[in-house]
Amino acid sequence: MSQQQRQPWIVGVSGASGTPFAAAVLRGLLAAGESVDLVVSRASRLTLLDETGIAFRDARWQEDLRSWLARGADGKPDTFEVGDAELDGVRHWAAGDLAAGPSSGSYPAKGMLIVPASTACVAGVALGLSKDLLQRAASVTLKERRKLVVAVRETPLNASTLKHLVALDEAGAVVLPASPAFYAGATHIQDLVDFVAGRVLDAAGVPHQLYRRWEGKLGGSRD
Repeated sequence: MSQQQRQPWIVGVSGASGTPFAAAVLRGLLAAGESVDLVVSRASRLTLLDETGIAFRDARWQEDLRSWLARGADGKPDTFEVGDAELDGVRHWAAGDLAAGPSSGSYPAKGMLIVPASTACVAGVALGLSKDLLQRAASVTLKERRKLVVAVRETPLNASTLKHLVALDEAGAVVLPASPAFYAGATHIQDLVDFVAGRVLDAAGVPHQLYRRWEGKLGGSRD
């Protein structure tokens, strides 16, 4: 696929707890045949190392991404099969590279998904700080009126963060708390993670089959 034809979703991973959410969203995008531009913040690499034991390295990002996407939400490796064809759809940009493609509005992109979004990331995007590529790409997404989904992962929320989330909503972003539901009949931690990932993809308009949808029948998840 030529650069002119390629129109990726930018996925930003910030330092909040919840790296399994990001992995599930990435798997969902790739399964739907979408191209992905990936930005993993410096803070999120510490979270990823803590939650999975995986050290995400710019020089070996494909190898590390494969290990990350193959890991289940319960921490078991090789839960998911990740082939070369899926990874061919991913382009990685270093978080400190402010000259990267997604830093410009002329770079073709469908939109951006920030999963998970820390309160620091939320503040930076709401205030337009552009301190790293993740924040800059989000600011570009807003100014170009493209879809921006912010999956905030924090509890409780203080007044400052609530104001920043309102500002993002007013700017056109979709504020999507990483809040799993139980009507889908979850029996495993992966089900709860996939529900949140599925809602992120719903907000982006990307088809998936990550969770059972509500059909108006009480107790349907027990059938």
